[in-house]
Amino acid sequence: MYPAEELRAAAAKLRSLTTALGDCRGPWYVVNRDQRPYPQRIDNIGVPYVVASTTTDPSHPPTIADYIAAMHPGVGTSLADWLELFANTQFDPEAGIQETDRSHECALAVARAILRSRR
Repeated sequence: MYPAEELRAAAAKLRSLTTALGDCRGPWYVVNRDQRPYPQRIDNIGVPYVVASTTTDPSHPPTIADYIAAMHPGVGTSLADWLELFANTQFDPEAGIQETDRSHECALAVARAILRSRR
């Protein structure tokens, strides 16, 4: 698969995943963040859905819940847009990737992580 095809495939996968969430698209937030209740609950703003909950030792900061909330589907949608834009503007499907271009490497690393492919 050419690099641009990998980027487009990852963008399509992210779009499919976020669309499937329906009303639970976010943004998300950690309930009672400052009080650090355990387990912590991540909710969807505007729609009464519990997205996820985490259990963390009360002596540790709630970084897992913060991360989940930060990576809500709005981020996924924006990331899909970026991957597709990058594929359409930065890659010549016949030329492949330039090994010295770090931005290409980073975009492909993101796409491959989404697609769970190894290269």
